[in-house]
Amino acid sequence: MARRNGRRRYPEEVRLVRVRPHDERTRKGGKGRLVRLGVFLAVFFLSAACLGKVCSVLIGQCVNAFAPQEEAEPGEEKLPEEMLGEPVGVNPDDVVMLSQEEHGPRIAIDAGHGGEDDGCHRNGVSESEVNLELALLLEEKLQTLGFETVMLREDHESFLSLEERVKKAEDEDADIYVSIHQNACEEDEEEIDGIETWYYTGMQEGRRLAQLVHNGAVGKTGATDRGARETDELYVLKETSMPACLIETSFLSNSRERQAITSPEYQKKLIEGIAQGIDYYFYPKTMYLTFDDGPSEKNTAAVLDILKERGIEATFFVVGENVKKHPEVARRIVREGHTLGIHCYSHDYKDVDSYLEDFQKAYDLVYEVTGVEVELFRFPGGSINAYNKKVYKDIIQAMTEKGFIYFDWNASLEDATKNTTPQMLVQNGVSSTLGRKTVVMLAHDVVYDTTQCLRELIDSLPEYEMKPLTAEVEPIQF
Repeated sequence: MARRNGRRRYPEEVRLVRVRPHDERTRKGGKGRLVRLGVFLAVFFLSAACLGKVCSVLIGQCVNAFAPQEEAEPGEEKLPEEMLGEPVGVNPDDVVMLSQEEHGPRIAIDAGHGGEDDGCHRNGVSESEVNLELALLLEEKLQTLGFETVMLREDHESFLSLEERVKKAEDEDADIYVSIHQNACEEDEEEIDGIETWYYTGMQEGRRLAQLVHNGAVGKTGATDRGARETDELYVLKETSMPACLIETSFLSNSRERQAITSPEYQKKLIEGIAQGIDYYFYPKTMYLTFDDGPSEKNTAAVLDILKERGIEATFFVVGENVKKHPEVARRIVREGHTLGIHCYSHDYKDVDSYLEDFQKAYDLVYEVTGVEVELFRFPGGSINAYNKKVYKDIIQAMTEKGFIYFDWNASLEDATKNTTPQMLVQNGVSSTLGRKTVVMLAHDVVYDTTQCLRELIDSLPEYEMKPLTAEVEPIQF
C-alpha cells in the first residue's frame, strides 16, 4: 500500500530507488531463523543429557521446524497465457471444510407452505411436498459443506404462519434466510417456465444473496433465467433482519418443468446450484478492480461515486499528465482509501533509460500532488506487447531491483476499443473472468461507457469480493 511517511532522498546518479527491493522482502528473516535455530539446539542439547531419548526426539522435531526450506528451481520462461494459469471451474465441492470444533454460518431453510396450505397443485404434484423435498436435500448438502442449518418446517403436516417462520429464524440467530417455492400460472397447462428469485427492495446484501442463489440454480440446471427480482411485498423477505431470498424453482403448470422438478437427478443439480450460491455468499472469490489512464474530471469522479456507494476500494494506475490536469481528483482517490499506482507520464518510451525517466517524472508529480510514495505500476499496454518487446525484460529487471512491483491483468472490459456499449463491456468483463478464484480486472476510468456499466458489472459478479491491490498481493503478470 502506498505510504505517506516522508519523501526519500535519492542518490544523484540513480534517483529512482526504494528502501528494499521486492525480492529482498521474500528473504527477510533468514538470519533470524538461524539464530533461533542455534538457541533452540543449545537448550535442547543440554536437556538431552538429562532426558535422553525423549529430548532427542524433540530436538529432531525442532530442527525440522526451523530449518530453511529449499528454494524452487527457476522454471522455463512461460508465454503470457501460461502465466495467467488455468481458469478455475465453478465447483460447489471445492470448499475448505471446517473442523468439528468450529461452526459455519447458520442458514434458515424455509420449505414454503405446508400442513393445511398445499400451495399450488398440478396433476398430482404438490408444491408443499416438492418444497420440503428440496429443503431437506439443501439441508444435507449445506451440512456437508460445513454450514449449520435451521429447518423452519420439517414435515408435511406442520403448518407455520409467516410470522412464526420469521420468528424461528430470528430466535435461532440465522445468518441468512432462504425460502423455497414453486410457481404456477392460472391455467392448468402453460408453456411459461424458468427460475426467478426474489429479494427485498433496498437490501443490498439480500440482493447479492438472491443473485448468487439464482445464478447457481440457473447455471447448474440450465433452466430459463427469469432473473433476480426485487419486491416490497413478500413478508418473509421484508420482515427478516438477516439477508433473505425466495426462489421459485419451477412452474408446476409447465409439464416439462413439473417432470424435471420431481426428478432426483434434476433436484440434485438444482440443490448443488443453490448451495454453491450460498457458499459464495460467505466465502467469495477475490477480484481487484483496476482503472488505467486517469484521472479525468468527470469520468473518474463518476467511478469514485459508484465505488463509494458500494463500499468498494479499487486501484488506479494514473497517468502523470492527467494528474497534473486534475490534481484534486487524484487526491480524492487517495482520500477515499483506494490504492494509487503509476501507469506512466505520457505513454512514450523507447528504451530502459527513457522508461525510467518517464516513470520518475510521474512518480515525482504523484508524490507532490498526493504525498503518496507509489509502490505499484503497470506498463502501458501491459508488460509484454509489440511496442516494448525488445526492452521489457530489461525494464522489469531495473524496476524490480528498485523495489517496484508491476501488475498485469487476467480479465478485461475491453473498454479501450472503439464502438462499444455498456452492455458489451459488462459481457466482456464477466466472460473474461473464466471462473478464476483471483481476478485482476482491467478497466479505464477515462471511458464514459465504463462509468455507465460499472454498477451492472459489480452486480453481475456477486461471487467476488472486490479489494484494492497492495504490495502484499501476489502479482498477476504476463
